[in-house]
Amino acid sequence: MLQLCPADEGPLPGLPALHTPLWPPAPCVVAVPDGIGCSPPHLGPAEVTEPASIKAAAASVGERLKDSGLNLLINNAGIGNNSSLDNVTQEDLAQMYATNTIGPLLLSQAFLPLLKKAAQGSPGSGLSCSKAAIINISSYAGSIQDVHVWEYGQVISYRCSKAALNMLTKCQSLGYREHGILCAAFHPGWVITDMGGTIEDKTRVTVDVSVRGMLKVMSSLSEKDTGTFLDWEGKVLPW
Repeated sequence: MLQLCPADEGPLPGLPALHTPLWPPAPCVVAVPDGIGCSPPHLGPAEVTEPASIKAAAASVGERLKDSGLNLLINNAGIGNNSSLDNVTQEDLAQMYATNTIGPLLLSQAFLPLLKKAAQGSPGSGLSCSKAAIINISSYAGSIQDVHVWEYGQVISYRCSKAALNMLTKCQSLGYREHGILCAAFHPGWVITDMGGTIEDKTRVTVDVSVRGMLKVMSSLSEKDTGTFLDWEGKVLPW
């Protein structure tokens, strides 16, 4: 689902801190899993695995913004499962890549003209999230170097899809820099959600703490940060 979220409006259920005062007013679009409630103004459902739905959502956002560009696209929709090396299937991988990797690619392509328009209308040559940016919500579980929390689960298809999303982010940062668009991948932390499971660990964080942390970090990103993999506190993570 996609929602247009001007920073001066009320909270979006499930992502309560997206409208924190830390964030300067700027048009942004957040891709969130279908089923999370949306307060107005919402744009209706947009299935991230269906290109036609994505194009329709981009057109709807364009109409709403009129002559303005889009400053920020946050690709947050994601799915996961507990697949292991012994039981992972072609269907598991295909479904995971469709939502976690291909979805962000198609969304970024569809909203690119609006992001370019925002960048062109912003003074200065530097990069920032208040100018134009794509933020892909990834996972430390996709780190090839660290293979984070392997001891808690192999989650093969999820890890592979997030590693691919990290590569996509790096490629986007190289390809879109000339257009004035910042691109970065974020690990939101091991967030306490249904998708995050029920394992108790002192490193786990609430949705509110995670989102507030990421927004604070986003507000400080600059040209030196494009193409990086960061956590919700701003720490640079290994690819």
